[in-house]
Formats: sequence, C-alpha cells, structure tokens
Amino acid sequence: MNEIYSYGLLTCATIMFGFMFFFSDMFRKNYGSGLKPSLIVNLGGSAFGLLVLLLIKGFVFEFSVFALIMSMVSTVNNLLFSLCSLKALSKINLSLYSLFTMLGGMILPFLSGILFHNELFTLNKLICIIVIILALSLTVEKGKKSSGTLYYMGIFVFNGMSAVIAKLYQALPFSKISSAGYSILKTVVTILICAILLLFVKGDKKKINWKVIVAMAGNGTLSHTANWLVLVALYTLPASVQYPFITGGTMIVSTVISFFGNKKPKPKEVFAVALSFIGILLLIYIPEINLIK
Repeated sequence: MNEIYSYGLLTCATIMFGFMFFFSDMFRKNYGSGLKPSLIVNLGGSAFGLLVLLLIKGFVFEFSVFALIMSMVSTVNNLLFSLCSLKALSKINLSLYSLFTMLGGMILPFLSGILFHNELFTLNKLICIIVIILALSLTVEKGKKSSGTLYYMGIFVFNGMSAVIAKLYQALPFSKISSAGYSILKTVVTILICAILLLFVKGDKKKINWKVIVAMAGNGTLSHTANWLVLVALYTLPASVQYPFITGGTMIVSTVISFFGNKKPKPKEVFAVALSFIGILLLIYIPEINLIK
C-alpha cells in the first residue's frame, strides 16, 4: 500500500470522525450520561458497526489469542472514554470537549510512536503539532460549564490511548489477524462485555426512541468504519504522522459541517481551521529533517 492510498483512507476516516461529535451529543441529549447510558450507546453502536464490518469483510470470522486480548483492552478503554465523554458533555462546553479529545488523540500516539516504535522526531511533525495546538486553542470559548476537570482529563487520556493500543496491535510481534478481522472481533467483544455489565448495572429505565437509535447507528457506524480505516493505514504511515493529520482534518470537517447548522462558525474558528489546513500541508510536504540524531 502506498502513502497516497493511505492518506486517502485517513481522509475518509477524518470525515467520519468529524460527524461523530454530532451523534454523541445527540445521544446524550436524548438519553443522558452515566455508566448505563455509556454501556447502551456502546452496545447499540457496536451492533450497527458490526453489521457494516461484516459487510466489508464478507461475513468471515478470524481469531487469535493476541487479537482477543487486545480487543478486551481496547474495549475497556473505549468504555471509559465513552463514560467520560457523556459526563464531560454535561459538564463542560463543546469546544473544551473537542479540544481535549483531539489533543489526546494527537499527542499520546505522537509521543508513543517516537518513544516506543522508533519513529523519527522530525521538523515537519514538530511544526504540525505546534500549529494544530495553536489552532485548537483558538476554538475554546468561555462558558458557564467549567467544573469537568476530571472528565476532560479522562477524554484526553482514553481517546489518546485508543490510538496507542491500535499501534501496539500492529507493532507487537504476535500472531495477528487482518485489520477487518480484528475490528470485527473487537466489536463482538464490546457487545458481549456491555451486555454482561448491563445485567448488573442499575439505573433509570428510559425509553429508547428513534432519536436515540439514530444517534447509536450514526455513532457506531462511523466510529467502527473510521477506526478500521485508520488501522489499515497504520501499516504504511507512522502514528506520529497519522494522528496530527486526523486531528487537524477533524477540525476542518467539523467547521464545514457547522456552516450548514444554526450556529455558524466565528471568524476565529475559521482562522483556526485555516491553521489546521496549513499544519497538515506542512506535515505532508516539508522534507523530513530528523531533530534527534
């Protein structure tokens, strides 16, 4: 697989990630936050995601012990991220939520790739990181909701760890299955764990209406498909390149989407998107100059 094809996969994944914030907030508004809603959104979303992945794979199931272990680790991490996400969205404003989600998803795999996977620390990566952090900082707005420190630290760590776990799966020298097969196994594990935990978790019995179903379908389908595309691209592109690209691209997509909604982006947000686009161009086109000999 060449780099041009990999960047194409990342672009598709980034567009999907850009729509996910909308469906996550839609679920929270119509069903709430907490442990039980987190389990329900993961169970329902994974069911829709599994159907899409089976269509991609052709209803062929693959298995390895290593893939199963990594699937379980990934599922626990994703459940913790979902719990923190729903809580964070009820505590802090959306701009802060987006900031810490994308920063975690960029910085942790960036550092992991350089420190543990022998990826180069190059000038273009450093400049891209700085430019995108600056762009993200411009999107933050002051709001009344500001007491969610624990939750936005949680979304920072757990969203970043999802990328770190994906890279570990690709890098560790154990028996592996295909990217689609691993995505299917991970989704099945998620469904089973959520279903078992729901038997023991108490909470208010809320009605699942059509808005909740649409939110779970949208979030699950986009999430599982996008993460599969990222996993495929990891065979060619290093994590320290992929995740700054995804972060900057997600900002661009989210802003473009907001032009079609009731709340139009402000001039500083448009400027932040322009900075993100510049950061991506610098990442791709600046020659790789290693900063650590």
